[in-house]
Amino acid sequence: MPLLKYEQIAEDLRTRIANSEFGPGDLLPSGRDLAEQWGVSRATVVKAYDVLRNDGLVVARQGSGFTVSETPVARPAGRRRAGSSRLSGGAPYRRLGVPDRTVPPAHVADALGLEAEEEALRRIRLVLLEDGAPHSLVTAWFPLQIADASPRLAMKGPIAEGTTHYVRRQTGRSPAEGVDITTVRLATNEEAQLLQVGQPTAVAVVLHTAFDQDHKPLVCEEGVTASGVFEQIDNYPM
Repeated sequence: MPLLKYEQIAEDLRTRIANSEFGPGDLLPSGRDLAEQWGVSRATVVKAYDVLRNDGLVVARQGSGFTVSETPVARPAGRRRAGSSRLSGGAPYRRLGVPDRTVPPAHVADALGLEAEEEALRRIRLVLLEDGAPHSLVTAWFPLQIADASPRLAMKGPIAEGTTHYVRRQTGRSPAEGVDITTVRLATNEEAQLLQVGQPTAVAVVLHTAFDQDHKPLVCEEGVTASGVFEQIDNYPM
């Protein structure tokens, strides 16, 4: 299905930011300029910027318009329901180490449908609380088919537009279904050190796998959160 005008404008701006035409803190084109360029109303441009703002990619500056966000945000693993945004539930984070290719744990390999000893690309981030303390340790595993088509996944720095949008641009594949499995166990020593908690400490572990419309896996994320800061709220009709 073709993109609507505001979606086209948002995607164009997203691509220009991804290609470093605009860097963190840079002022983006005004609503008037974009409306003239695309032949649309100012309201359509505002809707496009709302999409990017909800993804945490841009911020509104009173009196000056929109700028590229200087603080990238990420979400803990799981709970990626349709219609949710990266900004809602998103938080500042630190990238840990350098992405690498390695054999994932058996439960991750099973979720991704990998053969024995088959490698995947690993990216690790530490999602932070408002005061900068650790909240959740998230390890993302990408099948090599996705990683090979999306070379920036192997780079250390953050991907401003978010990995979901980046992978979609590179592969044409988008998440259509997610499976979350939540379990509880004791933290490993390394997890306890990164989460800055004593031992023994219980942790909640969310294993999130995203599938495309053909039910082929795009990514598997394992989020580890200390029991003292883990909270899950579900709203549903009754």
